[in-house]
Amino acid sequence: MIHRFPHLTAPLQLRAVTLRNRIVSTAHGTFMSENGLPTERIAAYQRARARGGAGLIIHEASSVHWTGTGAGRYATCNTDACIPGYRRIAQAVHEEGGVVFGQLYHPGRGDIAGTTNDGTLGVSWAPSPVPCERIQLMPRALPAALVQELVTAYGDAAARLRAAGMDGIEIMGHHGHLVSQFLNPRTNLRTDRYGGSFENRLRFLMEIIEDVRARIGPEPPLGLRIAGDEMGFLGLEGREAQEVCAAVDRLGHVDYYNVIAGSCSSFDGGVHVVPPMAVEPGYVAPYAAAIKARVTKPVLVTGRINRPEVAERILAAGQADLCGMTRAMICDPALGRKVMDGRIADIRVCIGCNQACIGHGAKGASISCIQYPESGRETGLGAPRTRAGRPVSVLVAGGGPAGMKAAAVAAERGHRVTLYERGPRLGGQVRLTEKLPGRAEFGGLAENLAREVELAGVRVVLGRAVDRALVEAERPDAVVVATGAGPYRPAVAGQDGAHVVHANDVLEGRANVGGSVVLVDTRLDWVAMGLAESLARDGRRVRLAVTGYMAGQNVQAMARDHWAGVLHGLGVEPVTYRRLGGVEGGAVVLQHMVSGAVETWEDVDTVVLCSGTVQDTTLEEALAGFGGALHLAGDCLTPRTAEEAVLEGLKAGLAI
Repeated sequence: MIHRFPHLTAPLQLRAVTLRNRIVSTAHGTFMSENGLPTERIAAYQRARARGGAGLIIHEASSVHWTGTGAGRYATCNTDACIPGYRRIAQAVHEEGGVVFGQLYHPGRGDIAGTTNDGTLGVSWAPSPVPCERIQLMPRALPAALVQELVTAYGDAAARLRAAGMDGIEIMGHHGHLVSQFLNPRTNLRTDRYGGSFENRLRFLMEIIEDVRARIGPEPPLGLRIAGDEMGFLGLEGREAQEVCAAVDRLGHVDYYNVIAGSCSSFDGGVHVVPPMAVEPGYVAPYAAAIKARVTKPVLVTGRINRPEVAERILAAGQADLCGMTRAMICDPALGRKVMDGRIADIRVCIGCNQACIGHGAKGASISCIQYPESGRETGLGAPRTRAGRPVSVLVAGGGPAGMKAAAVAAERGHRVTLYERGPRLGGQVRLTEKLPGRAEFGGLAENLAREVELAGVRVVLGRAVDRALVEAERPDAVVVATGAGPYRPAVAGQDGAHVVHANDVLEGRANVGGSVVLVDTRLDWVAMGLAESLARDGRRVRLAVTGYMAGQNVQAMARDHWAGVLHGLGVEPVTYRRLGGVEGGAVVLQHMVSGAVETWEDVDTVVLCSGTVQDTTLEEALAGFGGALHLAGDCLTPRTAEEAVLEGLKAGLAI
């Protein structure tokens, strides 16, 4: 692989530290801290990525001061109590031959600002009282004395992380957080020595850099993470970020620049904080290249770099010197080792769904991955696979995500596994998702799981549904029922006199959709937004009625916000709080879900019901009295998402 990926696999020297390759797991929230302090779960999580061959791990952002700490699941390094936990993390990474840096953080007016353990709102602090678009709090302006205290707090925090064994330090200056707020003339309206001119706005960052370098000494690497462009309302602009980096570079204390895009402060910038699959892989590279042209030290770039081929292309073009492949290593912690060993086909490729990585944070849950639920569960489900004490024969019914994961895990444990799929391809409903604009990569979930099935040695039979007769003929010791779900078709008043179809009919090409379409969305997931985009791009008039607060209400925020912008550009304006009352020929009757008011939409050719699916219990019922072990996984229990299907498939495979 040195010949195929010569740039990505090359070592890099940063002061006294040697990185074994250019693959970086950049700082990201794990949501596993307890009372702000590191846990054994986090140490195990980072150990997995070090064992998997990452060249550098930059540990998650840790708040440096009491004015910037949130609820207890967010990391802190503002007291000496953090040192033992960070020491365990550093030791875990070092034992696997890895390098780990700590990141210093203060949210200012955004991100975790105002969050508390008891649900009340705390005070948020910022350079000036300019509210944040995404978090509707009015921040309190930092007094000059408190600004000075914060500078010292950064240095104190850096000293703690070094005392814990961290190999280097990174200062967070990106995503519209506190340092960025000081740099930005639209959020820093101060009239003292920390506001006004470029030099004054830069002063806070410069003083932090000088204090941190003084506290950690000359040997450890020191980095700055900055957005090449915050790409959002009132955000730091590209030319401003380039000027900042050029000025910092002249100071001589910073050893690398970590370039990303987006901002947590605005809805448009927020899309780029963790860009969804509809965004082009590697798209931040030009912003990194613009900064690289202004500085003398290495540049790290992050943003949808999900394959080694993408990373190698960026490095070979000279746009950056290191590549952040963070979600790629949440999805496949062993990515680095697989690249170094030449096992490229075995890499579980991140599809940018955002559902269980950043998406779990909004649910108050710890980080994971829908494709690899072992991520974030390293101390439990992620432990090394144990071989079964007595191998048995296993029949898996259904080749969707749940069935494939169950089959692969059971086979890895030594069981003899046959997977039956009634259709011509593995993948289940994943094959519907990939048909929509901007969702093609979701099909990678099926390809990745199919590769796991192949590597595990599972026997696969396509085009054969499982019934009781087949089970009795095969005589397996255990059966995993993963038969999924079928379309849920609710009765609609007047549907016999109108053209009413299910979303699946459209996705599978069975419905002849007219020129004027009304989508009725009762699931608030990816289906209605995706169909609305697809049909609008085909030139149809599309109206979207939503039985909730917003279209895509159950879709991860960054993916949903991106889609909302796309639909707006196509002229599709979702109408919320509406339930379907019925159809009358070429008209649709809707009712406001709270007031009860009725309205009629005229000139409708086709009504598409985005009503989801209902569990298929046919095989489960047919196997009543089956003498072997019976396990259910995925949508046949009740329809949810691919995340639950893969997790339940994993558990079923481990239970046999």
